[in-house]
Amino acid sequence: MMLGQAGPVKVYVATRPVDFRKGIDGLALAVQEMCGLDPFCGAVFVFRAKRADRIKLLVWDQTGMVLVHKRLEGSKFVWPQVRDGVMRMSSAQLAALFEGLDWRLVRPERARRPLVAG
Repeated sequence: MMLGQAGPVKVYVATRPVDFRKGIDGLALAVQEMCGLDPFCGAVFVFRAKRADRIKLLVWDQTGMVLVHKRLEGSKFVWPQVRDGVMRMSSAQLAALFEGLDWRLVRPERARRPLVAG
């Protein structure tokens, strides 16, 4: 994804649309109240508008809170079913979502755990 984070990052998606007039403080409060999570934990929090063409990402990068806002032109983001709560998403799925692709087609390839070292 972007934001310059090294290694895997936790991604949480608010499955119910939020008021897109909210800025950093309002979305950080939504993370605490709607998701029951710490907005300063370094995870990426993903929010959608009622119209599926807009997305906001909120993340604490150890120096401050970052807010990314994107509007797709001529198409809509593929969103999970609208319901209360939050869902997890992989970094690869977030990258696909952010590009306007169908993130549901991105499946992590799991490696078998070795039985012995060496």
